[in-house]
Amino acid sequence: MKLISDPNQTSLVDRSLDAVWHPCTQMKHHESLPLIAITKGRGAWLFDDQGNALLDCISSWWTNLFGHSNPRINQAITSQLEKIEHVMLAGFTHPPVVELSEKLSALTQGHLGHVFFASDGASAVEIALKMSHHFWRLSNHPQKKKFVCLENGYHGETLGALAVTDVAIFREAYGSLLQDVFTVPSPDSRKAQLGESADDVAMRAAEKLEELLKAEHHHIAAIIVEPLVQCAGQMAMYSPGYLRLVRSLCDRYNIHLIADEIAVGCGRSGKFFACEHAGIWPDFLTLSKGISGGYLPLSLSMTTDKIYQAFYGDQLQQGFLHSHSYTGNPLACAAALACLDIFETESVLEKNIERNKDLASAFAWAKVDPRIEHWRQQGMILAFDVKPESLQRKTTFTREIFSAGMAEGILIRPIGNTIYVMPPYILSSEEMMRMGISVQRALNQVLV
Repeated sequence: MKLISDPNQTSLVDRSLDAVWHPCTQMKHHESLPLIAITKGRGAWLFDDQGNALLDCISSWWTNLFGHSNPRINQAITSQLEKIEHVMLAGFTHPPVVELSEKLSALTQGHLGHVFFASDGASAVEIALKMSHHFWRLSNHPQKKKFVCLENGYHGETLGALAVTDVAIFREAYGSLLQDVFTVPSPDSRKAQLGESADDVAMRAAEKLEELLKAEHHHIAAIIVEPLVQCAGQMAMYSPGYLRLVRSLCDRYNIHLIADEIAVGCGRSGKFFACEHAGIWPDFLTLSKGISGGYLPLSLSMTTDKIYQAFYGDQLQQGFLHSHSYTGNPLACAAALACLDIFETESVLEKNIERNKDLASAFAWAKVDPRIEHWRQQGMILAFDVKPESLQRKTTFTREIFSAGMAEGILIRPIGNTIYVMPPYILSSEEMMRMGISVQRALNQVLV
């Protein structure tokens, strides 16, 4: 391996392969599946180093809400850059972090107040888990230290977050490092038996949860869920009724509810917070990804005044002694504030109602395609599954459909046999239709 590549003699892709360890990737696969060098983005489009355009159908890993190089977000970051780029939040504060915290609390109608900031989603989950555990210690219930998670749920890949993740491919190598947790059935509506509704599946799953809580609630600190959509779990979608049942059970058995809205928050579900569909508020709510519009690493965990007050006291050890160097970074907060301003001034949630219809229309063909099952949509997330018998090569399907999508000018990244799109909120009706047609063409290239 060259220590330093000659930029005049070596391509950007080769230099990346020599120097960068890419995430969630078997690097050897890039011997046959070349990296794509992206040099710029504009709106919903990415452009590679050859000038080819790609429609970003997955919002660059579910982060980009209002398009690449958005002028309003660009300006907000530039303006903040001229004031202060970063200052530590221990012992200091600054206008963007205060304003952002106030606005987020207002969006919960004051149910969740104090905001603890980090950078990536897994870190926000770690914060919520640690806060819940520590709260029970401070409340003289030190035995309440176990967590409950859902089958097929995903919450990140740091050790605490990975412990409450139930996706085997992420856990297999690290199981010996992880805390034991309770895993309960997912309310995934695809489990519906003949004659059952999504609400029936939710009820069955909640009954199993209640069995566990009845037996173990004295040892349980919290349950963590992804409201309405288990995104990394093949976009499993479920009834809002499950959230109402879980909230009721948590109240009855004195257990915290952690809502991981890292992927489904910020309007992705159709409301700003997915929990709003169920009319409930959790004890902890985590956000990341879209909160900064896909611009800068930013995550946060919000909680109630009751939990905040348990940490408030004279002794240092009673405080929440957790930190990240870039907690509450002013530039990231400025980007987030610009996003919230766009939501407010451009009536994004209201306009997304029509975009949701356009999205459904663009993929109407998939509802009647005999190779496809479990067509489903929640707001600006649409997914369906390819039937196993329609796969030519199951082990290489995701790479093949990715490559076929690239040839059609779209960026899609299937999860197993699940095809999904989660585009930015700025697509026109024409771009939506183009996306649907291109996905269909890509599938036709690789399916039986």
